[in-house]
Amino acid sequence: MTTRLPWPQIRTVLLDMDGTLLDLRFDNHFWRDLIPERYADRHGLPLERARAEVAARTRAVEGTLAWYCLDYWTRELALDVVALKREIGHLIAVHPHALDFLNALRTTGKRAVLVTNAHPQSLALKMEKTRLAGHFDSIVCAHELGLVKEQPEFWPCLRERESFDPATTLLVDDNLSILRAAWAYGIAYLVSVLRPDSAHPPQPPGEFPAIDDFSELLPAG
Repeated sequence: MTTRLPWPQIRTVLLDMDGTLLDLRFDNHFWRDLIPERYADRHGLPLERARAEVAARTRAVEGTLAWYCLDYWTRELALDVVALKREIGHLIAVHPHALDFLNALRTTGKRAVLVTNAHPQSLALKMEKTRLAGHFDSIVCAHELGLVKEQPEFWPCLRERESFDPATTLLVDDNLSILRAAWAYGIAYLVSVLRPDSAHPPQPPGEFPAIDDFSELLPAG
């Protein structure tokens, strides 16, 4: 099934990274398995208690800049979070047809902007592993703006930096809270991702058009 978009009317495409272009399997394994295991070892805790403590700490700051900040988690957990991410870097993977989609955007003259909440060191690791950086006209890290995409204030700040017109802009993201914030700001075209983590079943589509993979979004040449 193809999600039909009025491609002639779209000039700018804003793309999320984790769970959208990249498989969220890496991040989910990192936070649900590796971090609790190393936290348990570091603090001499049973694994289940460590899991509960890490889950409680992450829930407490979900949707804020701290949630995405590797410096914050290094301090909070007393772990070298960046080194641990590198340890499982082999799990970083690009979603099916994402590269085809990026190539099609270039061929059809659309401006492609990567807009991510990821910490700069996480962004750098993932660009190193995937070699996707050259496919974007611009890369914006939320930490540079001091705001995350879930916050209404993020979008006018992004517009000042990127000069996009919301009426001719598409955002693809796997986070419904972010899509809702973008909708409230007036971004005209919004698409969600049904399967951010290839190891898990599809998530409910929510109120936005949704794709299983980027083959459903490919613009005509």
